[in-house]
Amino acid sequence: MQLLIKNATLVHPVSQHDGTTADIFIKNGKIENIGTGLTAAGATVFDAKGACVSPGWLDLGTLVGDPGFEHREDFASVEKAAAAGGYTAIACLPNTAPATHSKSEVQYVRSMAKGSLVDFLPIGAVSHDCLGKDLTEMYDMQAAGAVAFSDGKKSVQDSGLMLRALQYVKPFNGVILNRPHDRTMAPGGQLHEGLMSTSLGMKGIPALAEEVMLRRDIYLAEYTGSRLHALNISTAGSVELVRDAKARGLQVTASVAAMNIACDDHLLHDFDPNFKVMPPIREQSDFEALRAGLADGTIDCITSNHTPLDPEAKNLEFPFADFGAIGLETAFGLSWMHLANSLTVSQLVECLAIAPRKILGLPEAKLGPGMDANLTIFDPKQEWSFSKKDIFSKSKNTPFVGWRLKGRVLGVVNKGRFWRAEG
Repeated sequence: MQLLIKNATLVHPVSQHDGTTADIFIKNGKIENIGTGLTAAGATVFDAKGACVSPGWLDLGTLVGDPGFEHREDFASVEKAAAAGGYTAIACLPNTAPATHSKSEVQYVRSMAKGSLVDFLPIGAVSHDCLGKDLTEMYDMQAAGAVAFSDGKKSVQDSGLMLRALQYVKPFNGVILNRPHDRTMAPGGQLHEGLMSTSLGMKGIPALAEEVMLRRDIYLAEYTGSRLHALNISTAGSVELVRDAKARGLQVTASVAAMNIACDDHLLHDFDPNFKVMPPIREQSDFEALRAGLADGTIDCITSNHTPLDPEAKNLEFPFADFGAIGLETAFGLSWMHLANSLTVSQLVECLAIAPRKILGLPEAKLGPGMDANLTIFDPKQEWSFSKKDIFSKSKNTPFVGWRLKGRVLGVVNKGRFWRAEG
């Protein structure tokens, strides 16, 4: 493949090219040249017209249905959804059937990435079947290609198991991802505990359920000297806990889901089950604190929290619907709509492309001649309406159809392939 991207604004926080306007010539999957007025006979030409080009984005914690739930999502459909969202790599949660809890499943995910535009990076389970009881052979999975370890959608409830997991991964500098949620403190909870849950007469999920577990995990990370990532925090108190941990020099990082920086719980007034997600969307004060945490670097990255569900699991009365919404296609436009006044485009790229790779211990994404062409092309100024035709996931559980978003992905380049958005 030969591709010439013309008139692009380069965005790479650690590069000499950051903020410059240039052409990029790509040949056989490599960046051949970056300059102005470039020409290339026979190459496909894409005029960016001033839109941005950055290192390819990585989503930390995508739920893929394969194996076991292919009717919700498979590798082919999630590849399209990820590309449409600007992602050239996704770290896949282990909540499949069977779970990604041994080197065989890790190798399966790796094999599915061959020939794909998007890199599939397996996250190995902390416990067998993600049940929180028996520790997995994490060293074997790491040797087979697992990039991190987590029980994904199932938080690690047992403190002893969490302690041993942190100790296990320390010798090879691995990282444990845990979504902080003490389920014993919120049995039967349906939405954030606050004025809205009270007015709707529904059992709430208190912020305390997240913050108590996050405090536990930080204590354990301090005790072991190991690496901890708080996956998708959602409360103002959690932001303060992570801020304090970083100030004390602990190896603690954190992410936030796009929906949690774009929505608050007043949107649940009409019981739309597509807004029923985990962690729950919370109060105005929480998402303001989350945005501030991104701006000052307390929160390292933004995730899609992509959770595909079939209609039988989602199109139900609110108390009976499963938690989760798809998010790959909307994460950028949804989050940037609310962050454009507090973050620079370079800071956004740090959250989407640079920080996720640092957390996973992957090679730094670079934008320069001789480097692999792993790129995302996006226009942060373009406003657009999200519609059903923009959904590439097999599942359609999203509340954002008809929403006006700011910031649109125009294309991605990876492994010698180029995908561009229609229109």
